[in-house]
Amino acid sequence: MTKQTVLGRVTQLAKANINALLDQAEDPQKMLDQLIRDYTNNIKEAEEAVATTIGNLRMLEQDHKEDQDAAVEWGGKALAASRKADELRAAGSAGEADKFDRLAKVALGRQLQSEKEAQAAEPTIASQTEIVDRLRSGLDRMKMKLADLRARRDQLVARAKTAQAQNRMTDAAGAIDVLDPTSELSRFEEKVRREEARALGKQELAASSLDAQFEELEGLGDAAEVEARLAALKATT
Repeated sequence: MTKQTVLGRVTQLAKANINALLDQAEDPQKMLDQLIRDYTNNIKEAEEAVATTIGNLRMLEQDHKEDQDAAVEWGGKALAASRKADELRAAGSAGEADKFDRLAKVALGRQLQSEKEAQAAEPTIASQTEIVDRLRSGLDRMKMKLADLRARRDQLVARAKTAQAQNRMTDAAGAIDVLDPTSELSRFEEKVRREEARALGKQELAASSLDAQFEELEGLGDAAEVEARLAALKATT
């Protein structure tokens, strides 16, 4: 996987329009679950690729630092050799002085080579640094989107459960309306009223029968009184 490919992939995922994807989904909850899995896997892959890119950049920076240090070191050796040549020449040892001047030139050549290598690496390091920064920014956006996806998924599940509960309540209420228990209550009330009326009828019937018995008793009492008075009259005559 090339760096440009990684960068393009991270950028595309980071710019993904979650709302548009959800609007097109037949089952948003399943869509979110799949997106979460895909995003999680893509982030892991991107992190590995970015880590490799960062590792390569650090190696370039290390090589650049070594070239810079080498240039400084060779410059110091060239200076030391040149001073030694000057000392020997002043002491009359021209042959030895020329030898150290040649060493100074060799050191200066190495210094120049190290400086060129350091300079040649600088544009690449700058480019790779920019790529790494963009990759890191893309990963940060992807992680934010992943957190948003998880939050949206949890909210959606909660809303779905609430809607299902409301539908069950609505269906139950509809079933109650269809059965109309008040009609059953009215029929039971009517039955109770008929029983009460029947009881009142029996009570009235029983009361009328008892009155007749008392009237009959009263009639018998009057007859007895008449017979007693008649007997009293006969006794006095």
